[in-house]
Amino acid sequence: MIKISPEDVDKRLSFDNPWWGDSEAQDRIYGDLPKRSYFQPFLDLVKNREVRRAIILMGPRRVGKTVILHQTINQLLKEGTEGKTILFLSMETPIYTDTPLETFVRRFQERFGHPADRQLTIIFDEIQYLRDWEVHLKSLVDSFPHIRFVVSGSAAAALRLKSRESGAGRFTEFLLPPLTFAEYLDFIKREEELIDFSSAPAVVTTNIDELNRELINYLNYGGYPEAVINKRVRDESNRFIKNDIIDKVLMRDLPQLYGIRDIQELNRLFTTLAYNTGNEVSLEELSQSSGVSKTTLSRYLEYLEAAFLIRRVHRIDRNARHFKRATSFKVYLTNPSMRAALFGQLEEDDQTMGSLAETALFAQWFHDGALMDQLYYARWPKGEIDMVFLDQATQKPLWTTEVKWSDRPARDPKQLRHLEAFREKHPKLNFCEVTTRTFQSQKTLSSGLSVTFKPTSLLVYEVGKFVLHKKMQRPIPTP
Repeated sequence: MIKISPEDVDKRLSFDNPWWGDSEAQDRIYGDLPKRSYFQPFLDLVKNREVRRAIILMGPRRVGKTVILHQTINQLLKEGTEGKTILFLSMETPIYTDTPLETFVRRFQERFGHPADRQLTIIFDEIQYLRDWEVHLKSLVDSFPHIRFVVSGSAAAALRLKSRESGAGRFTEFLLPPLTFAEYLDFIKREEELIDFSSAPAVVTTNIDELNRELINYLNYGGYPEAVINKRVRDESNRFIKNDIIDKVLMRDLPQLYGIRDIQELNRLFTTLAYNTGNEVSLEELSQSSGVSKTTLSRYLEYLEAAFLIRRVHRIDRNARHFKRATSFKVYLTNPSMRAALFGQLEEDDQTMGSLAETALFAQWFHDGALMDQLYYARWPKGEIDMVFLDQATQKPLWTTEVKWSDRPARDPKQLRHLEAFREKHPKLNFCEVTTRTFQSQKTLSSGLSVTFKPTSLLVYEVGKFVLHKKMQRPIPTP
């Protein structure tokens, strides 16, 4: 049997690293692709060598991890980094299979005569294809203190699990979620056309009908960069999202990681949750409908969250108290485009727009895990509020948001009695928000409660635009 020769490996490395011979090679491939809002923070992290840790770039499939890696290389080259100090390789390349990471590091150093103290940048893409990668990587961080190691992978659940099991003090995680609505508008070059910042700090739209249409597009395919910028992928978005993203996670990544034997059982659960995104579900109902024990369901829910497919939001009562036995919860897709891939694309008057609009808003909050942990929904016998933000220290409500795809609540204050009832229990709550389809204003109800009305599409844009940088243009009063 003929073995892969070192010469063939070197040829492949040269092919994967064209900047070794041509520093402008990256511009021709990735120079015209739009950059995500996460690009600069990620670049800054890669360039900061004060802390000796490897960077683990993780996130759902097809959100642009490989692209952001190449754009980082491109920027380093533009800023004067010598091309021969950067190594990139994808571990899914067959010729690299089963080769220890240290072998590539040593070969790279020997090829260019790099001394041990030379600052290098080494990037391993699709790291999950290497068995026990976390053990290898931890050893490299300890053995090569002058090298910045960056790895990425599509099996997000596996990366997070193994990173935290083996990489304590050695790895820094960087999460790349799906596109925000603001990023989507920027990618299609309509942000400046549809958003008016002239009345800052308020944000308004120049055309609410067009902004709503783009929100529908965002719900149908806009969470994935490739679907947004590539018409062919967009035209086949159902196949692209379902086959290339959902099925690979459910049929391969999670079963391999957690030893799941009944893959169809997991698939049925996810399909049920995706159909009910934005709605309250219970373990009892899920168990009865699927025939799966509640213990098994609890594990599956944890797995789906670890894979960044869903996020559970827990319930509080009218007094903002948590439930000791939280058997009911709301579930949200982290990317609303997944629902359209499974059940067909949406129209603006679709009866499910309410829950999908709510999902879209929550999907923007997913971009800040700390803030997301403070979000709940309130439900009591005579009322429900979609979103309640609790102060971390006092566990008292700071603000509420009710998500509607209709202008009726803005015209009929009677539909907001549940907000007034909630405020009776929390008199220091002085910021309540209700989204609409097109209406924007501020009203004071008979109880003295001030309510801000804002189009759902505009608020989804606003949250997605500013949450990453903690620059939300919204009042968050102290209790």
